[in-house]
Amino acid sequence: MDETLAEFIKRTILKIPMTEMMTVLKAWDFLSEKQLQTVNFRQRKESLVHDLVLLCEEKRASVHDAALLDIIYTQFHRHQKVWDVFQMSKEPGEDIDLFDMEQFKSSFVKILRRALRNVTVSFRDAEENSVWIRIAWGTQYRKPNQYKPVYVVYYSQTPYVFTSSCQLKSNIPLLGQALTVASNHHKIVKMDLRSRYLDSLKAIVFKQYNRNFETHNTTVPLQERTLELDIHMDSRIIHENRIEKERVQRVTQETFGDYPQPRLEFAQYKLETKFKSDFNGDILAERKEPLRCLIKFSSPHLLEALKALAPAGIADAPLSPLLTCIPNKGMNYFKIRDK
Repeated sequence: MDETLAEFIKRTILKIPMTEMMTVLKAWDFLSEKQLQTVNFRQRKESLVHDLVLLCEEKRASVHDAALLDIIYTQFHRHQKVWDVFQMSKEPGEDIDLFDMEQFKSSFVKILRRALRNVTVSFRDAEENSVWIRIAWGTQYRKPNQYKPVYVVYYSQTPYVFTSSCQLKSNIPLLGQALTVASNHHKIVKMDLRSRYLDSLKAIVFKQYNRNFETHNTTVPLQERTLELDIHMDSRIIHENRIEKERVQRVTQETFGDYPQPRLEFAQYKLETKFKSDFNGDILAERKEPLRCLIKFSSPHLLEALKALAPAGIADAPLSPLLTCIPNKGMNYFKIRDK
């Protein structure tokens, strides 16, 4: 094992929190239980990492072994990535083929390496017939950069693919080609949907809303924050009309349901409109270019925050369809233009 690989393994292990170290290493399943028992996990992290790297050297770890460890770490900390969603499609009338995961992997690697010699591709099978793919890009003259990979999560026999943000934008078409050909699809398009919460994106595109979602770093549940607002609210602005409260509650439940919402951090709206005026010769009316405006709603849990607006008396019910349609449309990027 050369110094470059040893350094890559060292940096990967250093990222793992001490509380998760044993769990991640056991999931990796590269070092045996007997080898792990020889390591003192109570020593300083730098010393622990040094001992683990020595064990990897003794066992002659490869780049793919190290890449697999990186995939496992990323699975544990998927919220640290920003995930985009791509949707694939078949030709009209095209039959659904029987899917073979091993054939998919082989075809995927062949397509990438046919176009790019220096690329590292690693796979890890996961739950629900999904596969995690890690791609470290190189160039025709440079080895793959293991520190800036792109991660892909594909659920077999579905048209949806989730990818972490790719810094090398020029490689996105090649990645799309490899995915469509390997999965027997014809076309791939990027959806206007993005979030750090992979499970929530999956729930939106697969219409699986009535379930629990990732809640990393949620300091106070929304129900508690809403209750706190009611307790400290000025008595002069408390709604006395019980019928109106019931109407708001009913409309909110009809709009959002009574289950936890998928977790998104923002929704962005781009408005393009021509200026309209009744006055002749108005400078803006003569402008050929449309007026452009960008509005962004942000929250640690945007959909739950929107759901709480009307019951808290902050907004009227029902909310605008532009805000409530996010899960149904599978979008949190919107472009609004004149009809």
